[in-house]
Order: sequence, then structure tokens, then C-alpha cells
Amino acid sequence: MYYFAISVAAFVVVAFLTLRDIRIFRRTKLESYRKGAMKGMAAMFLVLLGGGVVQVFPQFGLLLVLIGMFINKKGQREDVFGGAKTADRFLGKTEIKN
Repeated sequence: MYYFAISVAAFVVVAFLTLRDIRIFRRTKLESYRKGAMKGMAAMFLVLLGGGVVQVFPQFGLLLVLIGMFINKKGQREDVFGGAKTADRFLGKTEIKN
């Protein structure tokens, strides 16, 4: 039961960060955010798979969740926020660039 809750929490975090990267990419067209979103989608799949497996094989399921979290690790990014407030950074609000 606790292992499933851990995997659900990990999925929510990875999904939020991936959706945030997608939003920033759509607004700025910066390649690093597109790559981050692609890595996030792969990580979401692996974490979701681990969440399903954790019901049958808890250790192997959590290993998949952990690998998914490592895949989701983001690299160096451009500064798109400038002097934005914390809430704006959290939600991924940026200036729209054409």
C-alpha cells in the first residue's frame, strides 16, 4: 500500500514538471525545454509502469520508479523567468516569444 502511494506521488511530480516544460516550450520555442519534455514523457511512462508493477513485485516496481525519476533529471536551462516571482516560476509563466 505504501509503495503504491510512493509511486503515485512520483508520477504526479513527474507529470507536473513535464507539463510545465511543455508549457514553457510552447511559449518560448527553446530547444532545451522540448528535450526536457521528451525526457519527462519517457520518465512518466516508466514511473506509471513501475506503479503497476509495484502491486505484484514491490522492489522491482520501486526500482522502475527510481529509474524514471533519474531519467526525469533536467539539464542546464536558459533563464526564461528573469525576475519572476516564485508562484510564476512554479506555474511556468513566461513571456510568449514568436
